[in-house]
Amino acid sequence: MQKTFNAILAEESEGKTTVGLKALSLSDLPDEPVLVAVKYSTLNYKDGLAISGRSRICRALPLICGIDLAGVVESSSDPRWKPGDAIVVNGYGLSETFNGGYSQYQRVKADWPVRLPNGLTLKQSMAIGTAGYTAMLCVQALEDHGLKPGDGPVLVTGAAGGVGSVAVSLLSSLGYEVHASTGRMASQAQFLKSLGATELIARETLARAAKPLEKEYWAGAIDTVGSTTLASALAQTRREGVVAACGLAGGMDLPSSVAPFILRGVTLRGIDSVMASQSRREAAWQRLADILDLNHLEEMSETVAMSALIQMGHKIVDGDIRGRVVVNVNQ
Repeated sequence: MQKTFNAILAEESEGKTTVGLKALSLSDLPDEPVLVAVKYSTLNYKDGLAISGRSRICRALPLICGIDLAGVVESSSDPRWKPGDAIVVNGYGLSETFNGGYSQYQRVKADWPVRLPNGLTLKQSMAIGTAGYTAMLCVQALEDHGLKPGDGPVLVTGAAGGVGSVAVSLLSSLGYEVHASTGRMASQAQFLKSLGATELIARETLARAAKPLEKEYWAGAIDTVGSTTLASALAQTRREGVVAACGLAGGMDLPSSVAPFILRGVTLRGIDSVMASQSRREAAWQRLADILDLNHLEEMSETVAMSALIQMGHKIVDGDIRGRVVVNVNQ
């Protein structure tokens, strides 16, 4: 085993957080039972905030960035995991309070990994990544509520982003009528239609001050944006409809009212992808392997070297990246 390896490390310097590619050793990793030879990670919006320095995502410094990883168990003191096991790890505070996936090696708690589902490669699992896993949790939330194909159109906001693009693909594959909202109509219209969106909605149609109740459109919605966009989606959701909220790209506020909830019986379902139960994680990952169109996954993803991440972090925060970004940590 190599004595040193590369990682993207956030450190504190003169009262500021700096992020860069560093050479580390195994002694720099946390004392956890499962050592993973990491193969791939991903670039998510939260990762972009962390490595661009635009938000204090890493709360305990120094810390390796990256909120998910896929790799092979190198060694384990826990009998549940054996050398050679292919695993996926996401959430649980990676890149916030625990060392994350932008590293060629990582140690994790034995309760955290999910076995790589049959039908997926390690690279495909990170093309899905936390964003795709979150999209699946959202779809499951709609289904738990009782929503079915044929009940009416389902809105996806931030549809050209990581969560949104996978959500469009999943819903389309399941037979739902998908209406996709994006701020990049000119450049992403064909992309979203290729994933299965039947209608496109300009971002400004929703990202504005909403009335307490508006005309009913959506049987359900998956919102990745928050703020006024989520408020508009709630105001336009049909009676007894459901909205799964999982993002805050547009802001953490919710300038809405109780009207959709008490006058139309709308349900707002929050999605916590970070601390979801292990059983829910395993079900989501297996379902992704079962139903996600891998041709769509190939179309919506690109692969970059870990050495290019700093620049890419700024691009994703600025909204200049579509779909999914796979990170090859060994490049």
